[in-house]
Amino acid sequence: MKPDEDLQTTSGLVVPSAAMQWNFARSSGAGGQHINKTSSKATLIVETSAITGSEFLIRRIQSLLATKIRITNQTSRSQWRNRQLCLNQLAEIIDNAAKPPAPDRRKSKPTRASIKRRLEGKRHASKKRESRRIDDW
Repeated sequence: MKPDEDLQTTSGLVVPSAAMQWNFARSSGAGGQHINKTSSKATLIVETSAITGSEFLIRRIQSLLATKIRITNQTSRSQWRNRQLCLNQLAEIIDNAAKPPAPDRRKSKPTRASIKRRLEGKRHASKKRESRRIDDW
C-alpha cells in the first residue's frame, strides 16, 4: 500500500488520499545525528466524513469515532515506514469501529466442578485461619 493511494480497509470502506492530511516533524528519542537531520515522525489526520463505503458502516463509524482521526507514529527511523504504520493503524481503527457490537453474554449456571473448587478453596482458607488461633490462653 503506497501512502499516496486511497486506503481500502478489509470491511470495504475507502479513505481517499485527498482526505488524508500528512504532517512531518523531527522525532524525539535516541537516534544520534540522524534524528537531528530528518523529519521522520508522521502524523495523519483524516475526517470521518470523508470515508466512503456502506452507508450503514459509515453511520456506525461516525457515531463511535470523533469527527477527526489523528494518528502519530515515530517508532521507525524511516518516514516512509512511519507513514505505512499510520495507514495500518487507521485501517485497524476504522475496521474496529465498523464491526457490529458483540452479542450480550448469556448468563449460565456455574458448573459442578467450579462449585466444588470454590467450596474447597473456602474450606482450605477456613482451616488456615483456624490453625492460627490459640485456644489455650
